[in-house]
Amino acid sequence: MASIAQTGRTGAVQRLRPGPRTMPRVQVAEIQRGRLLGATVDVVEEVGYSHLTVAQVITRAKVSRKTFYDLFEDREDCFLAVFDEAVERIGALASEAYAEQSNWRDAVRAGLLAILSFMDDQPALARICIVDALGAGPRVLESRARVIERLKRVVADGEPAAQRGSRSRKGQAGDIAVEGVVGAALTVLHTRLLERSHAPLVNLLGPLMSLIVLPYKGSRAAGEELSRPGPKGRRRKPQSRKDPLGGIDMRLTYRTMRVLSFVGEHPGASNREVADGAGIADQGQMSKLLARLERLELLGNTGAGQRHGACNEWHLTDRGRAVERAARPL
Repeated sequence: MASIAQTGRTGAVQRLRPGPRTMPRVQVAEIQRGRLLGATVDVVEEVGYSHLTVAQVITRAKVSRKTFYDLFEDREDCFLAVFDEAVERIGALASEAYAEQSNWRDAVRAGLLAILSFMDDQPALARICIVDALGAGPRVLESRARVIERLKRVVADGEPAAQRGSRSRKGQAGDIAVEGVVGAALTVLHTRLLERSHAPLVNLLGPLMSLIVLPYKGSRAAGEELSRPGPKGRRRKPQSRKDPLGGIDMRLTYRTMRVLSFVGEHPGASNREVADGAGIADQGQMSKLLARLERLELLGNTGAGQRHGACNEWHLTDRGRAVERAARPL
């Protein structure tokens, strides 16, 4: 988007430079999608997947039912998007930490620490991945199975190369060991997350590492993992359930979101500049929308206004910034 340049006179802004001024529809759709994904996380955290409904999600996200079905097939499709994005974020953190180490044992420890740290920071997403996904539909279970297969391949790398080479492809012992290690680690995490304890999950690093290395490095290595000093995890605080849109009597429509995003990028814009930047041709509708957003305390006006022969100068309020941030994707 074109930017608004400040002049030497306080509060004055130059006209928008020529160029694209409207927020692409695909960008608005992505913001609405982010709102729906965030709302899904909140609703699942409150009622669980089994009681999740589309109505609850769109009410929390402040978008229309049509918008939901433009983006997702059904509630499972929306939940699957949350699950896949969370897994992608966790996987990126773990892979980066894993790649920085020179041997399998240290790499697994670094990757596991990254996973546990993420889960401490994002317990709702952690419960979605570990707990709620088990009760979701077949597409979610298929995605979960692929994640487990990736985890099993990482753990299986701990088996000595000579041992892997001597074992026949039909041999089951090694496969069962891998399944047992991964399954046991997931069960421990499932139990802790289901309890909703505020004890840091990073405190499990030593015990889980001991469990993982035992079949491959022996009891001595497992004991060493238990005795190694672990990270100092802080007690987790309950996540705030406060919704930035709580108490706001309006939906995040395509037009409204373009306005909030444009003003956020161009503080000090006038009515006409906001209209041009958001792609709204009707100046009367633009004035009404800006006035409504001001009454809802999402926008503030520091300009003298038309009554004094000067331009309005719009900016996001603290609440407006919170709403704009909340509308971004996960």
